[in-house]
Amino acid sequence: MASACTQGLDTGFVALGYARAAALGVVQGITELMPISSTAHMRVVPAFLGWPDPGSAFSAAMQTAALAAVVSYFWKDVRGLVMGSIEAVTRRDFTNWDFRFAVWIVLATLPIVVAGVLLAPLLNACGSPLRTLNVIGWSCIIMSILFVLAEYYARPKRTVEQGTLTDAMIVGLAQVGALIPGVSRSGSTLTAALFRDFKREEAARFSFLLGLPAIAAAGLHELWALHKSGLDAHGWSVLFVGLVVASISAFAAIWGLLRILERFSTWPFIVYRAVLGVFLLLAVAMGWLPN
Repeated sequence: MASACTQGLDTGFVALGYARAAALGVVQGITELMPISSTAHMRVVPAFLGWPDPGSAFSAAMQTAALAAVVSYFWKDVRGLVMGSIEAVTRRDFTNWDFRFAVWIVLATLPIVVAGVLLAPLLNACGSPLRTLNVIGWSCIIMSILFVLAEYYARPKRTVEQGTLTDAMIVGLAQVGALIPGVSRSGSTLTAALFRDFKREEAARFSFLLGLPAIAAAGLHELWALHKSGLDAHGWSVLFVGLVVASISAFAAIWGLLRILERFSTWPFIVYRAVLGVFLLLAVAMGWLPN
C-alpha cells in the first residue's frame, strides 16, 4: 500500500494506529541494531501484512530508540568517554585515550553527516527510488558477500582500546553506505571493523560507540522535521508507542547480537541476508510484492 506525505515527509506510520506501530516497533528495534537492515524489514513486513508503508520518517525517528538502547547498554563505555574527555580537557592531557577516541568518533561522523545532508531530499522523499525492494534486495546480497570476505580474510584479535584514528575513519566511511536502504548501519560498520581485525564482539562494540553521533543526529533531526511539518497529536502518539517498544527491542537486539557473534560468528547473518535478498528480487520479479 502507498505511504502518506506530510509537507513532503513520508509519514505513512500515522495510518498504522497504535497496535501496528507497536508491532513494527518490535521489528524496527530488533533489525535496527542487528546487521540485517531495518529498512528492508520495514518495507517487507508491512507489504506482506497489507499494511501501509510506515515511511522513511518512521525509520529515521526510530533512531532515537536505538540511541537510548546503545547508551543504556554501553553506559559504562559512554560514561567513561564523556567523563574521561572532560577530565582530559581540564588537565590539558590531550594524549588521554578517552579524549582521543571521542575526537575520533566526531571526525568519523563527518562523512555520513555530509552525505546525509546532500542526499536528504532523495532519501526522505515520498516514493524515494532508493526504497524499492530491488535496491534493498541487491544491498542485502552485496552485504552478505562482504561479510563472507570479512570472515575469510579478517584476523580477529584486536580490542576497541587498541583502535586507531585510521580504524575510526575507515569505519566512519563505511557508515555512509548505511544511507542506502538494505545495507544496514550496523552491517556496514561491523564489516569494516572486522576487516580491521577487531574481535567480532569488539567490532560490534566499536561500531555502536562510533555510531552514536550519527544515530542521535538522524533521529533528532527527523523528530524536528516532523515537528516542523505540523504532525498532529495523534501522529505523535502513534510514533511515541513505536519508540517505546523499539527501545526495549533494540536493547534486547544488542544483547542477542553480541551473544551470536561470540558463539557463531557472522554466518547466521550472512545466510539470512543472502536468502532475504534473493527472496526480495524473486518476489518483485514474480509479482508477489510491489517494488
